[in-house]
Amino acid sequence: MKYLRYILFLFMLVAVSLPTFSAEETEKGGSGISLKEILFGHVQDAYQWHITDISGKAVVIPLPMIFYSSNSGFYVMCSSQFEHEPDGNLLRKGPNGFYIQGAEDEKGKIVEQTATGLQPVAFDISITKQVCVLFIDAIILLLCILIPARWCKKHKINDPAPKGFTGMMHMFIMSVYDDLIKSTLGEKADKYAPYLLTCFFFIFFANLMGVVPFPPGGGNITGNIAVTCFLALCTFLITNVTGNAHYWREIFWPEVPMWLKCPMPLMPIIELFGVFIKPIVLMVRLFANMFAGHAIAISLSCMIFIMFGLGGFMGKLLGGFITPVSVLMSIFMMFLELLVCYIQAMVFTLLSAIYINMSHSHAE
Repeated sequence: MKYLRYILFLFMLVAVSLPTFSAEETEKGGSGISLKEILFGHVQDAYQWHITDISGKAVVIPLPMIFYSSNSGFYVMCSSQFEHEPDGNLLRKGPNGFYIQGAEDEKGKIVEQTATGLQPVAFDISITKQVCVLFIDAIILLLCILIPARWCKKHKINDPAPKGFTGMMHMFIMSVYDDLIKSTLGEKADKYAPYLLTCFFFIFFANLMGVVPFPPGGGNITGNIAVTCFLALCTFLITNVTGNAHYWREIFWPEVPMWLKCPMPLMPIIELFGVFIKPIVLMVRLFANMFAGHAIAISLSCMIFIMFGLGGFMGKLLGGFITPVSVLMSIFMMFLELLVCYIQAMVFTLLSAIYINMSHSHAE
């Protein structure tokens, strides 16, 4: 275990440094594997939900596209109306002069052909893959909270403890409340527990959905920095909007020697930077950990195809050697990812509780 990080880093280095093959090389025996496209195709958004490829044909779930063009108005259509493969200009043709720009739909933007050329649409509120995963995550979250809440509504506090799913969720919720929220916020726990519990279970279920490789999973929304940015922004607003007078006084006029805050406000500047650094830490920590875990797992799997794609005796030798190693390491990484799903939800919730508690501190 001591050298595990170095082994994983070596695998990633070899995978990135090995050549990928074009379509012509694939016909001659190349692997046709592009680690970059597979990795970013997994974590980036798309207008359709790609499941797998069967005999070279993509199996996808089409999704609704909703957008507004300043030239021709409002449109609602299905992503299946667009061609799956891009043309020579890297455009996927659709109806009414619309295109999805880019070699892959994960990279694309909806553009419209006008007299002056291609113009992006005014706004795009399409139900993309990650939006679908957000909806599914929200439904699971509601079921996991409302079912135990319904049981509590119908029973008295001295009734026997629930069993089955309701009992498991009661145990899980109380564990997070007592060990993370109550122990950090104390008397203020009940006020902020709804938000913090929502954060924990939303992140936890979203992480688990990213580990599942097929629908309704397969969308790594916590590996999308826009999602983690929004979660961190919520904590930032709650922390600073509800902060007391002592919290702001410690930022703009901390109890330090006078020369550190006047005439040059050195400490107030540092403290003010800290206000904005805290949500950035929350955002990057969650995003980087979830993205890195998926990157390592995908890289380990792709190593097999890359090695065999080298061709010749050396390719077979390296492929035969790396296959059992990659399979075992991939299984290990998947189990580790399950643990990370819980740890990252716990860390985000705990840090949010700490930041909120710091904004309600009093003078010693």
